[in-house]
Amino acid sequence: MSKDPVEEQFKDKNLFSLALTHRSWVNEHARTRSSNERLEFLGDAVLEFIVSKELYNRFPDKEEGYLTALRANLVNTVNLSMVAQKMDLGKKLYLSKGEEDTGGRLNSSILADTVEAVIGALYIDGGIEKAEKFIYEHLLSEIDKKLEEPLKDAKSRLQEYVQSKGFMAPKYDVVAEEGPDHSKEFTIDAVVDGKSWGQGKGKNKSEAAQKAAAIALEKISE
Repeated sequence: MSKDPVEEQFKDKNLFSLALTHRSWVNEHARTRSSNERLEFLGDAVLEFIVSKELYNRFPDKEEGYLTALRANLVNTVNLSMVAQKMDLGKKLYLSKGEEDTGGRLNSSILADTVEAVIGALYIDGGIEKAEKFIYEHLLSEIDKKLEEPLKDAKSRLQEYVQSKGFMAPKYDVVAEEGPDHSKEFTIDAVVDGKSWGQGKGKNKSEAAQKAAAIALEKISE
């Protein structure tokens, strides 16, 4: 059986297991170990510091607003969950049966939180250098790619546009949910001034809302 490349970075393998332990599993295995939430709290702070330091040094001529938007693109839930998927973390999570049955291994929020917990665990296990190495490999290596995309996500850009036209911020209404719990597809309308400006589909509400906003922006540009 091949060894896990992330687990191999740990001197204390128990820390890696703890980083993968969702609170739902703890509820079913009392007194075995705690959840990864404290590690997630620590990892979130370490991640923000390392990314902020890199962007500050790499872009000396950029203003705070630009750096903040670029950092958000790197550390948001969608990006972190994609990192987790590339690492196959979903398959390794300790989840309750109920959480697993409702698609927990594909849940963007759970996956993103797990990446932050892994970063926190690496920091405890080997200090800032070990955590920094992981962040550079899995997140900061994507900076050039991120620079080719709009810094703000579709929802943020749509909100700025509609408010500049005197409308209230868009609302995102779920108009359909299809499929079993572990593999749902959501359909969401981006609603401005009581009218649908765009409709998007996705595996979760966040993804569907972003697609709805992107479609609305495409219609505006046309």
